[in-house]
Parts: sequence; structure tokens; C-alpha cells
Amino acid sequence: MREPIEKYFRVGTIQWMSHPARNVVESIRDFASDDFFSALEIRHFEDSAQREEARQLLAQSHMWLGYGAQPTLLAGALNPNAVEESERIRAEKALTEAVDEAAFLGASGIAFLAGKWTEEQREAAYAQLLKTTRNVCDYAAEKGMHVELEVFDYNMDKAALIGPAPYAARFASDVRMTHANFGLLVDLSHFPTTYETSRFAIRTMRSYITHFHIGNAVVKPGCAGYGDQHPRFGYPNSANDVEQLVEFFRVLRQEGFFDAKAPYVLSLEVKPMPGEDEDVVLANTKRVIRRAWALLEDGGAQ
Repeated sequence: MREPIEKYFRVGTIQWMSHPARNVVESIRDFASDDFFSALEIRHFEDSAQREEARQLLAQSHMWLGYGAQPTLLAGALNPNAVEESERIRAEKALTEAVDEAAFLGASGIAFLAGKWTEEQREAAYAQLLKTTRNVCDYAAEKGMHVELEVFDYNMDKAALIGPAPYAARFASDVRMTHANFGLLVDLSHFPTTYETSRFAIRTMRSYITHFHIGNAVVKPGCAGYGDQHPRFGYPNSANDVEQLVEFFRVLRQEGFFDAKAPYVLSLEVKPMPGEDEDVVLANTKRVIRRAWALLEDGGAQ
């Protein structure tokens, strides 16, 4: 592809994935100083002084800022689709608090994930998730912010209510009937965990996608890194590498996501596995992105 990727996407990263062991403020400073990135996704700050320092750095950066509430829900075992109403309310409260923190930091919105589910209570859980999402969208709309649901595996690791892709599209359609500030966040690394291809998943959810992640996964049972672990590209027994990223880019172009006037956010979600160097893994990911983009054919839909 002759044109630079920056023409069509705000390339970003997930701070807590790329730098899991680094001081968060120093990590943000590193990313804000790296012009490879024009977007950054952050999470909850336990320390108010760090939150304020990060806010000041980010204000200087001219980066798009996103806020991930997924770690808050996972760490607290909070379920936005809990059938027990008191549990659902706890999750909703955490998400509205996330909206407040995101607004303070200058983020455009928040992203979250659905919770655990059981087959016998699936439709009840779906109704609960609709209630939570609509309430959080109402709250975010008051601040001019958007809300995104990230599509995860449904029976492998996170075992979240949403996806697979057709179920995610159904849910997004229901929310969009009442809330225009809602969208889906889809991740290349999750497609193997939902047994779907880029072509199928993106085409199925096309009308509702507002944000992209890219990464890798191991879906061979018994292998190191199995599940939703986001290992580096080239990790043993993993599903995604340059070839799969080229196909992902090709489908995005075919489906109209190459938008120079309003670029989508495309964040890498890759983390070092035990014993790996986070800077080397980050450089690995940049190389894969550049190589896949270079291999993408010029021209229209192909």
C-alpha cells in the first residue's frame, strides 16, 4: 500500500497491555513521545496524583484517547448482565464512574465487555445487558461521550455473553434503536476465539463497528498462551501473523473502513508473555503492522 496507514487510521495501543510492568505515567510519556502512535487507550488510575499527571501529559499529546473499563469489570468480578439485579447495578455504577474518570482525562468515551452467562438464563442476561448499556449510554451522552462494547469469546476464556458476531450485531442493533452513541469494538485477536474469520465477523457487524483492535491468540488447547492472552505475533502455535493482518486490512477496505476524513482507531493489543521484553514485543508488533500494510494491494476492493 503506497499511502501511509496514518491516512486511514489513528494507530494506537493499549497502555496496560504494552507496558504491564512500567510506571503508568512514564509509560504514557513514552507513548505520547512516539509519533508512531496517534491514539492511546488507558484504564482506571488508583492514584489521583498519577491521574492528574497523566491528564496533563495527554493534553499536550494531540492523541485520541480511549478508556478501557474492561480491567475494572474483570478485576472486580462485575457483571453488567448479571440476572441478579443488585449485581447488575454494581456493574452499572462502576461503568458510570468510568465515564466520569474518562471525561476528566479527556477521553472520547469508554469501552467495556459483557459478563459471564449460562445457557438457561441467556435471554434474561441479554435483557440485563441491554438495561445496563442503555443506562450507561444515557449517562455518557450527557457528557458528549460514546460507549463501546468489545466483542469477546463466548465459551473459551472470558466466556462473555457477547459475541459471537451475529449475536453482537443483534445486540448492537437493539441498542442503536435508542442510542446513537453506542458501537462495537472488534479485535482481530478475538476472531479465532469465536471461530470466525475477519471477512465473516466484519461483514456481519459492519453497521455497528466504531473501533478496532489487532493482536494474536493461541486457540490450540494445551498450548502455552491458550485463550484470550494476546501474545506477540509469531508466538508458537498462534493463529495470527502478517498474512492474517493483510487479510484483515483487505476486508476493512472492502467494507468501507478506509476513511481519510474521519479515521477509525486501530489499536494494537499485544502483551509480553512471561520472560519476554515488553519493548521488543512492541517493536515486533510495529514491524508486523508495517509489513502487512506494505503487502496490501493498491487499488479498490480486491
